Amino acid sequence: MAATQSDWVPREEHERVVDELRRANRRLSGTLKIVLDTLDSQNVATLFSRVLEEITDTMDAWGTVVYLAERDGYHLRGMSESLLEASVSRFFTFGRTLDLLTTRAGKTLRLRVQIPDKQALRQGRLSARRVLDEATGEVYRIGVEALPPFTSFYAVPVWFGSHVIALIEVGWRQVHPLTSEDAELLDAVAQYLSVQLVGAFSALRMQREARLRDASSQIREELLSYDELTTHAVEEALGRAAVEVSAVAAPVYQNAHQNTVVADLPIGGMRWVPIDLSSLVTTTDAPEDAVSVVGVTEGSELSVWLDDAGEPCIGALMDAGKVAGERRACLFLRRLGEEPFDDLDFAFLRGVARDLVAAARGEEVRAKDRHISQALQTGMKNELQIVEGITAEGSYSSATAAAFVGGDFYDLIRLPGRRACVIMGDVSGKGVEAASVSAAVKTALGAYSWEGLRPAHMVRLLNDFLLGFARLETFATLFVGVIDLGKRTLTYCSAGHPPAILLRAKRRELQMLEVQSGVVGAFKEMTYRNGTVTLSAGDILLLYTDGTTEARARDGRFFGEDGLRDAVMRHAGDGVPGLCAGLLAELDAFTDRTLEDDVALVALRFDEVG
Repeated sequence: MAATQSDWVPREEHERVVDELRRANRRLSGTLKIVLDTLDSQNVATLFSRVLEEITDTMDAWGTVVYLAERDGYHLRGMSESLLEASVSRFFTFGRTLDLLTTRAGKTLRLRVQIPDKQALRQGRLSARRVLDEATGEVYRIGVEALPPFTSFYAVPVWFGSHVIALIEVGWRQVHPLTSEDAELLDAVAQYLSVQLVGAFSALRMQREARLRDASSQIREELLSYDELTTHAVEEALGRAAVEVSAVAAPVYQNAHQNTVVADLPIGGMRWVPIDLSSLVTTTDAPEDAVSVVGVTEGSELSVWLDDAGEPCIGALMDAGKVAGERRACLFLRRLGEEPFDDLDFAFLRGVARDLVAAARGEEVRAKDRHISQALQTGMKNELQIVEGITAEGSYSSATAAAFVGGDFYDLIRLPGRRACVIMGDVSGKGVEAASVSAAVKTALGAYSWEGLRPAHMVRLLNDFLLGFARLETFATLFVGVIDLGKRTLTYCSAGHPPAILLRAKRRELQMLEVQSGVVGAFKEMTYRNGTVTLSAGDILLLYTDGTTEARARDGRFFGEDGLRDAVMRHAGDGVPGLCAGLLAELDAFTDRTLEDDVALVALRFDEVG
């Protein structure tokens, strides 16, 4: 028996009711899942990613976004994965109609963006769109910067007490039916999430504050690591800072003679910009306080000028004043429509500016120390006196061309009765203190040697002298040797110094002078011992500082004592000057000319003994 038309009506109604029930069940189960997933959650990622996916899935929507209300407007803080390729506004200020409508309504709005009319299309770029409130039938004009990339969408205010703290938008690309039941369901979800969002926002801010603090420390360490604070070093630091605040850096330069300011803009390159640096930072007695970071806000003269030039036009201007002889300023810029800088961004940039000033002051101090230490060691040049019966050669290689004058030193002092005193030392540290201690040590040992004292006695007196002369953390390693050509002896005291090498001419063997004592200038009660060896004609004594054996290759290998002994044997037949030159050449090749510490070498050949 065939079914009549009247039989189909109940069936269609039945299917409609079943679909409605399925839909309602899906909404309720989705809501329950959101509650269970976020219950007591301290995970910001959960609230700003998984929940948005679950809302999208529950509502069968194209996507979901969430904006948090902060001091200056609504900031985008999350969106579903389906919107990653879409154009989503990252920020809009208060009072841009949409937030006013949701606040006034106090509940979820059902909105549909209407197709623009021909007249609006002829105007080109649309600055606003007509939006229909499906519940009331009212039509509003809303700025495009405040609209999500949807045609139909729910605008869900999230209330905490009497304030809207967030705005959730759930939408579809095409026209989609928006029901009052779904709006009420989203209101219930928002009410539940409000407390969770407050906690998440606090956690998010703390995480960002910690990230900026770590970045600030890294930038400060990099600035302080430079021997010289060059323009390149400053601009590298500013570039790092820009990355941390999600902006582009545009260094700013002042032409003091023409009283103009130019900036290296991201798109247009070097151009004049309407900035008056003289009004930002003034010279003070405390240069570290003479820094300024001001906002470049939408609508300001500078922002309008940058926008007209097609440049990113909101952000901040940092001026650190005069740093290392030049005015140091920089624009940190974002595109219009992106988030403006907040208090954390400004605090971070002010810290970077202060670190620039502090690094410059440190560089000035280091430069003064370098000049003083160079003057000190110029006055006490490492030189080997001419001693009849001894051929001598000394070499000194600095770790870097710009390095402070270090504490390595050597001397050969001619004494009466075919005697001589050879000295090599290494004072800890660099700069003024190391140079001044080196000068004092050489002077004292020179005086002691003329008194005819044995090496261990000299070093013991020197230890007492240094403990009263320098800070406790400054100490020295020393080799002091008294040569008596008539008696064919070398009496020595090696105080914490690398063991000297005696190249025996007759047997072509190396002998390490291994009688060792402690360092000088560290402890009051220190025992120092003499060692004695017999000399033969043609024997060569090689003294060196620890920069020789501790030299490193690019792969981390040390030159070491074995490397030094092998190199000495290779160059033993080159004569005294050839031995020192050959060793330095091997060190350069081994380290690829990147010494980490200074190297001092002294070679003495005993030509006439007995």
